Amino acid sequence: MLVLVIAASATGYFFRAMGLLETNIAIVYLLAVLLTARFTDGYVFGILASLLAAFFFNFLFVDPIYTFSVYAHRYVITFIIMTIAALVTSTLTTHAKQNAIDAREKEAGTKILYTLTNHLTEAEDIHDIARIATRAISKMLNSSVGCLWLDPNGKPEQIFSQQVSPQKQIRREIPDVDALLHRIEGLKTDYDIGPEFYDWPIYGRETTLGIIRVANETAKVMNESQTRMLHAMIESTALAMDRFRATQQRIEFNEEIARERFRGNLLRSISHDLRTPLAGIIGTSEMLLNMTAKDDLRYPLMAGIHKDANWLHSLVENILSLTRLQDGKLVLNKQEEAAEEVVGAAIRHISRYYPEYEIAVNVPDELLLVPMDAKLIRQVLINLLDNAVKHTSLQDEICVSVTKDAEKNCAVFSVRDSGEGITDSELPNIFQMFYTSRVKHSDAQPGIGLGLPICDAVVKAHGGSITAHNRVDGPGVELIFTLPLEVVDHESI
Repeated sequence: MLVLVIAASATGYFFRAMGLLETNIAIVYLLAVLLTARFTDGYVFGILASLLAAFFFNFLFVDPIYTFSVYAHRYVITFIIMTIAALVTSTLTTHAKQNAIDAREKEAGTKILYTLTNHLTEAEDIHDIARIATRAISKMLNSSVGCLWLDPNGKPEQIFSQQVSPQKQIRREIPDVDALLHRIEGLKTDYDIGPEFYDWPIYGRETTLGIIRVANETAKVMNESQTRMLHAMIESTALAMDRFRATQQRIEFNEEIARERFRGNLLRSISHDLRTPLAGIIGTSEMLLNMTAKDDLRYPLMAGIHKDANWLHSLVENILSLTRLQDGKLVLNKQEEAAEEVVGAAIRHISRYYPEYEIAVNVPDELLLVPMDAKLIRQVLINLLDNAVKHTSLQDEICVSVTKDAEKNCAVFSVRDSGEGITDSELPNIFQMFYTSRVKHSDAQPGIGLGLPICDAVVKAHGGSITAHNRVDGPGVELIFTLPLEVVDHESI
């Protein structure tokens, strides 16, 4: 600035020696102001150059020279106009230059984002996304940046990637992962300040996906433009991570659907193929039992065959019911049925295969009509009773009861056994497919965990609910399911 003002003054002396007017000298000073604004940052030097040019012009070239006094009024006007013109031109030049700088920064930022987005679309996995983001952000900040990714459960990896040079990334271990996660979860600002890094979370649609780690010395001097660009790059990284995880979940979901379909088809085919030979085995073994004396040594062998064949037949029926439920092909044929008749039919079925067990029954004195598909509800009761028999010794009690809940307008069915009970950890899982209790009575019969899930599906299809809990009045489990009662106005029919 000083060099330009002094050079303008020297040029002014040269112009005056040539006899040129003071207006030419004023133009030279204006040129010095413009050049100052062009080659300096901000507005300060341009405005200061404007004031210095006006004062130098007055001091060196306006009579009386070497003073700040002015004899001619026209010079006062010239001095004011020159000062205003210098200030305006300096401000406009500085503003134009700043706009050009901002435009270049935006162009560079757009280019970086475009490049980052293109590379992210080609990423093969979540680790590749982290590496690409680390490299791009490090290049933008001209610093060593790290990236830590979180697994689908929100747990940070023990290792994170850090860019240490344009061509090299290293993997570093995090001393205390839990402490870092705790700081990020309770974060109320854009970033967390740690001993080595400013940690910027990468937020997805539902969870935190990762963390961008910027070195403290770089983060402290980041300007507004860099901060804005960092936010944009983090958002692009989050979108890529979200997209990758969504794709992975969709692939896993489709694979699970395919597995379930293949498994259902296999179960259906096997079950259909087993029904015919099982029916023959059951009929033949029952006929042989009737033809053999009970004290015959062959009688227990045939009884075992008959019992196991019945168990297999029950399993096949459950599998077929399961496949129909999963395929949505199980149609309810709801009619008003007497609850005690359905319970009686289920007990008669169980008694055929387990005649040594005694089952207590409690039903209302008055007739209780319940809208239901009698065949399906009978199967529900058979499954519950079969489950009770498997976990109850011969001398222990099994009880079936039916009551009417007038307040909730539903029928309540209960099956209680006196077995070993279910642990608290297993209770929430017993209605899951293929889940069986890990704790079994020594005399418990085998099972594959289909009976209760089928009961759950059938009861819910009727608009009811089913629950299980350990008995409070003694050992054993109580399973309760409800069926809604539809009130019919017979007078309107």
